[in-house]
Amino acid sequence: MNSGLTSRDWASARHAELDRGELEAILNALRVHAATEPEASRCIDYVSRNRRRMRYPDFHRQGLCTSTGVLEAGCKVVVATRLKRAGMHWTLRGANAILALRCAKLSGRLDGFWQRRAAA
Repeated sequence: MNSGLTSRDWASARHAELDRGELEAILNALRVHAATEPEASRCIDYVSRNRRRMRYPDFHRQGLCTSTGVLEAGCKVVVATRLKRAGMHWTLRGANAILALRCAKLSGRLDGFWQRRAAA
């Protein structure tokens, strides 16, 4: 890490690069630490494997939220409150079907969901 730069500052710089879609800058910053920090090597592998999914500038232009807290809370509301009730057991197919229905309902797209199902 650069002298005078705290770990928080370093991480903040990487977050800003991620938001701007500068994945190569992130990888270069991690490579500096890869020889001595195993976690840096794991992060390099993760970013390299998932870079096609890490299109944060595109997501932001579409008005999509990329905050993990918001996404995790959404998963809890959509998934956990429906699938993890006492005594419930689901097949993968049944869970996928109910989640598709629940997502359509909660996003205000239920009519379109049924129209697509009827046309299939």
